[in-house]
Parts: sequence; structure tokens; C-alpha cells
Amino acid sequence: MADYDFDIGVLGGGAAGLTVASGASQFGAKTLLVEKEKSLGGDCLHYGCVPSKTLIKSAYVYHMMKNAWRYGLPGVDLKPVDFRDIAKRIQYVINQIQKHDSEERFCSLGVKVEFGDAEFSDEHSIRIGGKTYSAKKWLIATGSSPMVPPIEGLENTPYITNKEIFSLDSLPKSMIVIGAGPIAIEMAQSFCRLGTEVIVIQRSGQILSKEDSDMADEVMRVMESEGVMFHLNSAILSAGDLGTEKEVVIKKKDDKTVRLKAERILVALGRQTNVDVLGLDGIALKYDKKGITVDNRMRTNHNHIYAAGDVTGAYQFTHAAGYEGGVVLSNAVLHLPKKVDYTYLPWCTYTDPELASIGINEKRAKDAGIEYSVWTEEFKSNDRSLAEGEEIGKIKMILDEKGKPLGIQILGPRAGDLLSEWVAVLNGGVKLSSLASAVHPYPTLSEINKRVVGNYYSGKIFSEKVKKTLKFFFHFKGRACG
Repeated sequence: MADYDFDIGVLGGGAAGLTVASGASQFGAKTLLVEKEKSLGGDCLHYGCVPSKTLIKSAYVYHMMKNAWRYGLPGVDLKPVDFRDIAKRIQYVINQIQKHDSEERFCSLGVKVEFGDAEFSDEHSIRIGGKTYSAKKWLIATGSSPMVPPIEGLENTPYITNKEIFSLDSLPKSMIVIGAGPIAIEMAQSFCRLGTEVIVIQRSGQILSKEDSDMADEVMRVMESEGVMFHLNSAILSAGDLGTEKEVVIKKKDDKTVRLKAERILVALGRQTNVDVLGLDGIALKYDKKGITVDNRMRTNHNHIYAAGDVTGAYQFTHAAGYEGGVVLSNAVLHLPKKVDYTYLPWCTYTDPELASIGINEKRAKDAGIEYSVWTEEFKSNDRSLAEGEEIGKIKMILDEKGKPLGIQILGPRAGDLLSEWVAVLNGGVKLSSLASAVHPYPTLSEINKRVVGNYYSGKIFSEKVKKTLKFFFHFKGRACG
């Protein structure tokens, strides 16, 4: 039996890698954790979820201050934003969370941490910094990086991605955002609220293209009302550096050519997996342009090598990476067979209003040829929402022919938090009738979850058949007002 340096080795110090490293070590497995950057935490902590949500909050507060009059308050004479102060706050939040993801903490858990670029030398060994480490099992969780499209002239034109946007020296006067996915849209709204003139370029006819159009279009209408300009159905022809300004040339759907200029270009067209420098070809590990190929137990074509998180190219969310890390931990360390199940994986785009989803939406139901019905409740009918001046948005419940929930989409205030009730309901197999009869505190936004289910049942409960039956047994006299 081969003797290895470690029971398990982990490549990547993001959500998936940290989950497996901490769990494996606490279960008694000798664990190696390798991170190519100078600190642990991954893209989410340093360039993604944490800094973006911190920025979004600052932009939200500034926006609220500018609109104080809407709440019966006196108007405020605001000074322009100094982005250096926002960048400092972002770094402060990162540093606070970094304490939980530090080398010292993981060393205290028994994990050996190494920093540097790792490359497989064989199926059980890696080289890093002139050293070779072997492990009985490996997890590849090296994440993803911003994808830069092959646009003519872009390589010679200064641009930024999510890796640079949170540490700018000053607030851009203007910005062109290439892409209209979650990162692009969140940043477009936030910078617009802070005072930047923002232009969004999207190749298709809808922003947030994976979402239902009625929900995504409402997000776009809100952003347009705040000043964001959109160019949909637009192909990018070229980019150029004009000195103090950058130029992007686009072709519209009607073949009209438009030249757009701005101080900054933000490239936010998706992600590409970090696999190129790992030496995967040398060990014949299967991967493609989407990411590393895994089965439903997160195993690669080498059963002792696992992959999880963004590097698989499947669901590029931090919470998905953490979940997959748990599945790897169960299979690789505890030897308890466990398969991934993404049926009720939730996600949220943190625009204002937020757009959250779990299960399948109408778009996916139609693509799959599933018969379904839609039940909605609008936030303008929710008392707490009205009190807070949040009247835009709705909840949409998708049911199959038998009345079983297929998915929920929520567009509205704190939609991501409201979705958590549905995470419990759907994953726990809770009946809709239980949710309909549950008592929610008043006035709360969460009542909208109960109300949308009530809309489904009200048609059954208050039907003509029920009324006729009750009249027969109890001799009800009917309506009291014509």
C-alpha cells in the first residue's frame, strides 16, 4: 500500500476548498491546503460576493439620502462621493472576514497551508515552490477568473474587471459595462447611484438572460429610471483607447453603428475556469472549456481526485461551492456515498429590488415542455412593503399540473432573505397547505410567501361548488351587498 504525505490535498482556498480542508482535518485526516494567492478566502471574499455587497450597501445608502424627500424628510445637500473612502470600507469588511479564513486559523485546525502555484506531477503528487507533496486523495477547487472576450482592440485598451473595480482611486465619471449578467447589472446600478454615467451593452434582447423576461425587464426599468442606459441586441465591433476616454463601437439590431465613449470599461461577460496551469493534461484528467468534468459525487475520471466549486463550470455561486465541498467531504473523507442534487439550489441577484430564485422558472419549464401554472402576489399589496415605500416587484410561484411547486421567483425588497422560507419548504417537503395555514408576524414582507399560496387555495376554497354545498347544509342566504 502506497505511503502518501497527506490523506487529502486541497487546491484552492475558496468556499469549496476551505469547507473540505477544515472538515477533513477536524475529522482527523492529515490535510494540505494550497492557495495560489497571498491569502485564503478565494474570489468571493476578495473580488466577488463580499466587496460587491459592501459596495452595493454604500450605493444604496447614498441613493436613499438623495431620495429622503420620498419619506417625508427634508432634502439633503450631498457632497460627491470619494471612492477612496468606499474602497477603504470594502477592504475593512474583507479584513474582518479574512480573520475566519486566515492561515493561522486553519493551522489551529490542523491544516498545513502552502501558498503558490501547484501543478500535478502524477496522479497523487503536486509540485509547488520546488517541493513535491503527495496525497491519497485530492480536491481541485481552483475557482474561476473573469472571461475577457476577443474584441478587436480590447487588448490594447485599458479595462477593468471585478478584480480591479473595488479598489479604484476615484469614482469614474462614466463607465461602459460589457455584459448584463448578475455582476454587470449589480455594478451598473451601484456606480450609477454613486454618480457615474453608466452604459450597459448586451448582445441579446434581455438583461439577466437566465431569468424570466417579466422579472428581468422590471429590473431594467428601475435601473433606467435611475439613469442607466442600455444597448440591447448589440454586437461589439471594437474597442479603443482615446486617452482620457475609452471607446466601444457597437452594431445595433438594425445594423446601425454607434460609438460609445466613457472613462472606464468594465468587462463582465462571465467567468472562465482556472485549470490551465494545473498540469491536468499530464495526468489525463478530463476537462473542457466549461470546466473539469465530474460525476454526481464530484469525482473526476480519476476516482481519488475530486473537483468542486467554480472550476467545474456548473453552478458558479459561493453557496453552491460550499454545498459541493460538503458532498466531497462525505465521499472522500467519511466514505459515505452522497450525490449532489441541484433541484432546489437558490440564487439571488442583489440589485435593488433584488431578484431571487429557487427551482425552475417559466423559461426553463417551457424549454423542458412542462405543463405549469403561475400564481403571483405583488409587493404593492403587502402592507409592510407599502410602509417602506417598496411597491415594485412580485412573487411568482410555478406549480405543476398536480399543484406541486416547481420553483419560486421573487423580485422585490430583500428577496434573497424572503426566499429562505422557500428553501426550507421545498427542501423539507413541506406541504403548501402548511405554509398557507402558518401564522406570519404582521406587518412583514414575509407575509407575501403566505399570500401567494393563499391565492392558489382561494380559488378552490371559495368556489361556487363549495358555496352551494354550504348553502345546502347550513341554509346560508348569500350576499348581503349587491
